[in-house]
Amino acid sequence: MSEILQKAETYVTNLLTNELNPDFLYHNLRHTQRVVENAKELIDHFKLDAKQAEELELAAWFHDTGYTKGVENHEKSSCGIAENFLKEHGLDKKGINTISRLIMATKRFYEPVSFDEEIIRDADASHLGQKSYLETTELLREELSRLGLGDYTTEEWREMNIEMFRVEHRFYTDYAIENWQPRKDKNLRKLIQAIKDRKKLAKKEELKAKFKSESPERGIQTMYRVTMRNHLKLSDIADTKANILLSVNAIIISLVLANLIPKLDNPSNTYLIYPTVIFIIFSVVSMILSILATRPNVTRGEFTKEDVEQKKVNLLFFGNFHKMALKDYEWAIQELVKDKDYVYSSLTKDLYFLGLVLNRKYRILRLTYTIFMVGMVISVIAFGIAFRFFGPDRVLP
Repeated sequence: MSEILQKAETYVTNLLTNELNPDFLYHNLRHTQRVVENAKELIDHFKLDAKQAEELELAAWFHDTGYTKGVENHEKSSCGIAENFLKEHGLDKKGINTISRLIMATKRFYEPVSFDEEIIRDADASHLGQKSYLETTELLREELSRLGLGDYTTEEWREMNIEMFRVEHRFYTDYAIENWQPRKDKNLRKLIQAIKDRKKLAKKEELKAKFKSESPERGIQTMYRVTMRNHLKLSDIADTKANILLSVNAIIISLVLANLIPKLDNPSNTYLIYPTVIFIIFSVVSMILSILATRPNVTRGEFTKEDVEQKKVNLLFFGNFHKMALKDYEWAIQELVKDKDYVYSSLTKDLYFLGLVLNRKYRILRLTYTIFMVGMVISVIAFGIAFRFFGPDRVLP
């Protein structure tokens, strides 16, 4: 590397590090270094002479230094910074003019008229043909937003990039076309695919929203699902309450049989017979009612083809088909799903008869709790009266 190139690298590095607005997330030192690296790659491939190579590398180093003075006409500002630096370091006027020409060749929409201009433009746009392009272009979008130059959505930015790929940009040198163009084409395909995927997703969401708003089917299904779930929860609660009463009364009877009944053989305990009988009767009645509340009621479990054709049978309840052959049941289900009205009718019947079962359970359960409560009160009173008036400590007049 020549001495002037070393000094240019140090100068530009310090300039972009210390004086460039940090909102320049794309047009910064890293971008400049990338352009220099790719310019060297092209220079080495085409084996340019030392003078051309030096001019191209200097142009690559200085081409974006004008951003330190603002966005407007930054290429011209870059030329001014480069000219001042190159004059200070003794570069001849012809060389300075060449470097300024190369810097101006990086301007957007410029069409190169010489081979060295083609090289500098390909080096400046080399990121389009790299794997990191998608990340790099997001930095540029964020940079424009921060600088107030444009606030684009992801979809708008992708569309703009696709337009730039197809219309605005092309590689000029054979090396860039051979080595960078394939990756550029792949990046373009990714952008197009992302647009298609987004449109598909948007269309899907639109159809989904339309389906939700225009079709009552989902609302009807939700109604049946929620109602069925609530019925089943109520049935579980009823069974749990009945089981609690059944367990409590079973424990009470066990304790009475184990501890109180044997003592009734003693003549001194005969006063306990009636209270004990009352206590046991109420407990037994409570147990019987608890069993009735939870006892299943299974129907005949058969149906005919006429029942299905006339929609008289509810195929969703196991009690109506548990004795049928699998082949007959499959046929019946196929007939059911063909007719939406039959499906809803079956669901309605299922809910209705489940409601009847719940009504029976809770009616018996209410009676059971009432009997248990009354029985406990009467038993306690009976035991109290027996102790008070007929107990062993009663004083005869």
